[in-house]
Amino acid sequence: MYPAEIVIPMKAELTDNGFDELVTPDEVDAALKSEGTTLVMINSVCGCAAGSARPAVVMAVNNTDKKPDRLTTSFAGFDLAAVNRVREHLLPYPPSSPAIALFKDGQLVHIVERHQIEGRPAQVIARNLIAAFESYC
Repeated sequence: MYPAEIVIPMKAELTDNGFDELVTPDEVDAALKSEGTTLVMINSVCGCAAGSARPAVVMAVNNTDKKPDRLTTSFAGFDLAAVNRVREHLLPYPPSSPAIALFKDGQLVHIVERHQIEGRPAQVIARNLIAAFESYC
């Protein structure tokens, strides 16, 4: 498990921008099974989370009129039980961190996996997310 002093500033990049933390399996279930749309980001300490994924989700929600009803996040290697539950909801997709997923009325409708984040600029990922928001939100 990562030390809190490393994780807390990385969590703040999202929570300071309106994302709610999901730290228990029950919180994950409540959020992802809700009516409406929920964006969840599995956050990570890796460079692609810092350089692309976190900036992309913030950019996406701040640059569109259509956005998810709920913005949520759990941190891989820190919020262990919560991330494991998110990953159950993401099946059949394999575990991925970072990862960004959009749920509508409890169903997974869009996912951006690590292999789609690595090496891509935040702007490209943000455009992908905005297109998903326009389709589902």
